Amino acid sequence: MTREKSANRRRFFVVTVLFYVVTVLFYVVATLVARRRGYSGLGGRTLVRCRDGHLFRTIWVPGVSVKSLRLGWWRWQFCPVGGHWSLVSPVKDGQVSEEDLAVHLVPDDIPVP
Repeated sequence: MTREKSANRRRFFVVTVLFYVVTVLFYVVATLVARRRGYSGLGGRTLVRCRDGHLFRTIWVPGVSVKSLRLGWWRWQFCPVGGHWSLVSPVKDGQVSEEDLAVHLVPDDIPVP
């Protein structure tokens, strides 16, 4: 193997590792910022609301989604309360009262992000 090929492989490896490190750091920082803004469930079980107003908990990990389609801050996901597909978004901690949670909250969504 020539020196040039070896240097190119090393450069490719460094760039790839750097890309992954920057990506992971971005999502960690985004999760921390969202938690400071009042979205305490991000990174785990998160209270979400669909466009029809149904409340349910789902696993919300920034950058990871298996059962939903990520669309920026929203996700296109199945709503287990209404039995329909809808855009869902996280709910801030102070936006829902304890009474609303007791009346409207259904069991958690399936445990897959």
